Amino acid sequence: MCGIFACHHHPDVISFKPKALQLSKLIRHRGPDWSGNFIKNKTIIAHERLAIVGLDSGAQPLTNEDDTLALGVNGEIYNHVIIRRQLGGSYKFKTQSDCEVIIPLYQKYDIDCPNYLDGMFAFVLYDAVKDRMIAARDPIGITSLYMGRASTCPGAVFFASEMKSLSEVCDDIIVFPPGHVYDSATDKITRYFNPSWWDGNRIPSTPLDYKAIRTTLEASVRKRLMAEVPYGVLLSGGLDSSLIASIAARETLKAQSLDIDSESLTGVDEKGNLSGAASWPRLHSYAVGLPGAPDLVAAQKVAKFIGTVHHEHTFTLQEGLDALSDVIYHLETYDVTTIRASTPMYLLSRKIKAQGVKMVLSGEGSDEIFGGYLYFGAAPSKDDFHRETVQRVKNLHFADCLRANKSTCAWGLEARVPFLDKAFLELVMNIDPAEKMITKDRIEKYILRKAFDTTGEDIKPYLPDEILWRQKEQFSDGVGYSWIDCLKDTAEKFVSDEDFANPKPEWGEDVPTTKEAYWYRCMFDEHFPSQTCASTVMRWIPKADWGCAEDPSGRYVKSHLSAVPQ
Repeated sequence: MCGIFACHHHPDVISFKPKALQLSKLIRHRGPDWSGNFIKNKTIIAHERLAIVGLDSGAQPLTNEDDTLALGVNGEIYNHVIIRRQLGGSYKFKTQSDCEVIIPLYQKYDIDCPNYLDGMFAFVLYDAVKDRMIAARDPIGITSLYMGRASTCPGAVFFASEMKSLSEVCDDIIVFPPGHVYDSATDKITRYFNPSWWDGNRIPSTPLDYKAIRTTLEASVRKRLMAEVPYGVLLSGGLDSSLIASIAARETLKAQSLDIDSESLTGVDEKGNLSGAASWPRLHSYAVGLPGAPDLVAAQKVAKFIGTVHHEHTFTLQEGLDALSDVIYHLETYDVTTIRASTPMYLLSRKIKAQGVKMVLSGEGSDEIFGGYLYFGAAPSKDDFHRETVQRVKNLHFADCLRANKSTCAWGLEARVPFLDKAFLELVMNIDPAEKMITKDRIEKYILRKAFDTTGEDIKPYLPDEILWRQKEQFSDGVGYSWIDCLKDTAEKFVSDEDFANPKPEWGEDVPTTKEAYWYRCMFDEHFPSQTCASTVMRWIPKADWGCAEDPSGRYVKSHLSAVPQ
């Protein structure tokens, strides 16, 4: 990942430049490898780079041949090799960066250019001839982006990868919506991503195809091995991360058997093959938890089975508590579920980066698209089941995508999420939801498990049966149940009954319902005191009418094997 900061139509951009560079520096953790900036007319783009593809020539902002177009990108474009070939020499590329293809796509397709990208991205592009800026975010919001305006600077519009870069200068900040593009020519944000499944009221009826699920997910993982630096996989021992790790291990071995020219572009060609890759001789996997945590035990089994070089990292309860304020600063949220799960991920990311790894694969998104959360077992009908999956996918950028992006970027590490690949989403979100439902005969995510069950096939198993059919754990549960218990107990000490009964007036109707939530909100306010910052936060809301408990921990769902007495 990288960090971008931009301002368009500033009345005195030259005088503003020193401040702009300070604001960009606030997100240098996202891109510690290099900093760059571009300034022309009344526009400035600043960039903090994490170099993964095009290491020697991909410094940003990127510009066209006559410097009339400037581009700042945070992301990875997996189909950039295909796009370069399709352009057929009509554009003179200056770098081997995967992101540079956005410039000729803009020249050819204008603001429809994001539709031609396969990847995760947030970008700003300035057209100096037209004095026009466009900005866009990937379809699901894997990559973070914020947009702001300032009453002290009428007419100007600001963009940044993280809210903290805008909070000092903007009194109006929004989360830039995924799948949308902004055009300064109209000053409007419009949706470019319109998949067939986006309307949750259109209930799909496509028959189930197990082979398609398997091959499409494998292709998704293969794309995401595009890198010129060592990479790894996050391995919790749960179904999702274990499948991604297993596929990645297989694909890494395949890539190593290719005769790869070190000067070739790294990416995926028209046949879905890697045109270049970099890795260690064996894939490395990473797990985190309290000593003896369920995830650590399961992760060891998976790592041994798939043959990764496994790294197990533990943390103490005190280390987790000590990190909370920093975690909230980086996450820019006070959502309980996100903070619980992000803290171990934040601690693990630091360990991973210290080992020289810049990119990891992760398993976010599976529970949303397959209806894997245990409360889905109470869905009254397949129509309701489908609508809930669509709603959860639409809100991923406030929850799991935010966690994966910002917990890792805090240490200059990039997380890629194969389950949220556009092609995979199009396939799975169009399956008849009756096939996804949790029943007496079908555990959650049954069809995903079944797709990778090689029983009766002449194929090496992807996972041990005890992992393939293991019941779901929330990540914050799997790292050790005492982690959540410790958070609750500590919140009781920090938040008095009197404080809890008298929430701050400025919170309005967004009142914490537990002392733990109250504690996190107070820490958030210390970092981001303005109300415009709080307005960017969405809290995870339980689906009470399906019996979803106020506490999002899986233990509080009756179907969980270790559920507490109700």
